[in-house]
Amino acid sequence: MREAGRPVRTRLRDRVAASDPGLLRLTAGLRTVGAIASALAVLAVLGADVTHLVAGAMAAMAATFAIREKQRAAQAVTLALGLPVALASVSLGALLHTRVVAGDVFFVVLIFCAVYGRRFGDRGTALGLIGFQVYFLSLFVGATPAELPALCGAITVAFACSAVVRFAVVPVTPAGVLERLRQAFRARLARLVTAQLALLDAVGPEEADRALRDVREGTARLHETALMIQGRLEEGTPDASVARLVQRRVADAEIAAERLGLLLLSARGAERADTLALHLPGAPAPPADRPPAPDAAIATLRRDLMALRTLVTHTGTSGTALSHVRNRLLGYRDEERLPSGPPAVQDVFRGIGEAARAVLGLRVALDGPQDESDDSPATARSREEMDAEDAAIDAGEEGADEAERTGLRRPTTRAAVQVAVGSTLAIVGGELLSAQRWYWAVLTCWIVFLNTASTGEILVKGYRRLLGTVFGVVAGIVLAGLVGRHTWTAFALVLVLIFAMFYVAPLSYTLMSFFVTAMLGLLYTLLHTYSLDVLVLRVEETALGAACGVVAAALVLPVRTDRRTNELLGTVLDRLADVTEGAVGQLSGGPSDDLLDKARELDKALGDLRAAVQPLTHPVTPLRARRSTAQYVVALLETCAYHARSLAATAELLPTHPSIAADPRLRGAARRTVVNIEAIAARVRAVDDGAAARDGRDAAGVAAVVGTGPSIASLLGPGGGTARYGRVTDRVLRHLERLDEAVVGLARPLEVPVAAPSR
Repeated sequence: MREAGRPVRTRLRDRVAASDPGLLRLTAGLRTVGAIASALAVLAVLGADVTHLVAGAMAAMAATFAIREKQRAAQAVTLALGLPVALASVSLGALLHTRVVAGDVFFVVLIFCAVYGRRFGDRGTALGLIGFQVYFLSLFVGATPAELPALCGAITVAFACSAVVRFAVVPVTPAGVLERLRQAFRARLARLVTAQLALLDAVGPEEADRALRDVREGTARLHETALMIQGRLEEGTPDASVARLVQRRVADAEIAAERLGLLLLSARGAERADTLALHLPGAPAPPADRPPAPDAAIATLRRDLMALRTLVTHTGTSGTALSHVRNRLLGYRDEERLPSGPPAVQDVFRGIGEAARAVLGLRVALDGPQDESDDSPATARSREEMDAEDAAIDAGEEGADEAERTGLRRPTTRAAVQVAVGSTLAIVGGELLSAQRWYWAVLTCWIVFLNTASTGEILVKGYRRLLGTVFGVVAGIVLAGLVGRHTWTAFALVLVLIFAMFYVAPLSYTLMSFFVTAMLGLLYTLLHTYSLDVLVLRVEETALGAACGVVAAALVLPVRTDRRTNELLGTVLDRLADVTEGAVGQLSGGPSDDLLDKARELDKALGDLRAAVQPLTHPVTPLRARRSTAQYVVALLETCAYHARSLAATAELLPTHPSIAADPRLRGAARRTVVNIEAIAARVRAVDDGAAARDGRDAAGVAAVVGTGPSIASLLGPGGGTARYGRVTDRVLRHLERLDEAVVGLARPLEVPVAAPSR
């Protein structure tokens, strides 16, 4: 649907913000290309030859992409330390040029140290990357002692140009990134509402499934942006109370939008929609077998969804028309102001009212105080509720520094040993293939170990790199033929390919490998070493390096994918139990807890698990049954996380919200859910340790059996399911019920016994 009344420039800006939250990919591409272009310009003025131009370009690229710290001062220190590391690395590469064995041994030691350095955080990782990439540079250009002064000069120029571009030409501050992430959150929220509009209007199963897929994707992207904002709040917002407020309002908006999608699904079917439909890829939309709602109700619903999208996208002063729209939507929070229609459709209107409240809170948190002159009583009441919540946040803000983990980290040591062994194999095999280009195998072996933690992840990454390399070779052949001996045309195309490489890197590793290989074809053309045989050798060396990485990961201190996913699954379940227990405790009248931070830890753990199961869910996996099981388990966990987040957000409203009061009965009624989560976690760990308990108990003696029984509403006793105010709301009960059902649903795919309900 078209967004009438919005300038084309604004719509284009929102599209860019939604596709690249924080403009992080655009910034990375521009910084790298700017550093390389400026280095080439300076070196050309100084009269450098093509070899030194290539070296300068590669050094500028390494100096730019290696640094990942968020604070500018820390970036400057790392860049300053990186220059002597780079000069030492290229010097050793040149001095060992003719000493093959010594050079190979040093290369393996350098690789081990570079990977081991990751345990020292972003700076250790960056210095290791610079040392490795510059040594690789010396091999690529064939550095010799005679050329060392010129190479050192080119590298120094490259680092200086990287610093100028980073701090002057394309400056990025934590506050600026956070502001762009906020814009991206608004843009993605608006796109999610647009997808929900399409779901409302969908006719027929195919159109409904397509609309649901868009809603599911929009929900996931909104959640991704929320996590990115939470990860940048500490650096981007100096005031801790403001950061806390923004975190709260972003979480409210995310939960309200997700709940609105679920209510729309429920309005289509005869029964309340399962939350799993929003999280399980490929799940069909519920059949539209509910008696159709009156046309007037659907038309009003469509109008109000469009109005909600307008509230999200509008910037600047409110205006009377916008205030009227906001007042109308917030009025749906009052039962007597709901439009007439079937109960399921009225639930959607209630969801729109809550979403409008979340959007109002988000606008106040991000843009500051708003004009209140046109507020209706419903809007004024919503503002008063949020002011009370803000005051509670300010009063409860207490610093709680987390203990930093120190000491030797076995995963880092293990990865360093694995890469060293794999690189040794790659050196031996690579030199058998080519005495001049063997380093490509080592580079591939090094890269497949970056940001991977299991054998399966390394296998998938190696496959993607090989696939991108094969197609990149074809592109390299075409580009090399078109460019010929035109040096500056080739450099211009190299810059374009480098920008594309960094822009698509977070989205597709295969595409990144494609652009890298195409770029290398042009670099070989510049160095006058291009031939079809060289590019074919590139594919062979890439395949060899990937194979060496997989062999090393599988045979040397291996971490099986199952073990890795079980560890992360146990962590997710622990975080889920923490959030659920904390939220229920607070809703039962217990002490306040930092529930939003706990929910954030749950989301982070779930994100790690989602990345770790990629080898099991990859389209090329031969284990189709395991693929379906992994997708189902992750979808169930995302469903659990949604309900736990919702409970946490409701619990934090407890001191100030007039419609919510503590109910001591909740603690006992919801205890079964927490015990079931702990039982599943215990079972997962017992299986992971190879010591699954006999008699249905794990090593700690905890019964690894999931219990079932009466509904949570019935456990509250008389009136537990009907009281809307003064005890607990119906919404809290629904979230608890759905969470309990989803936790029991986890038992079957994870092979945890389910006890029969007791009478």
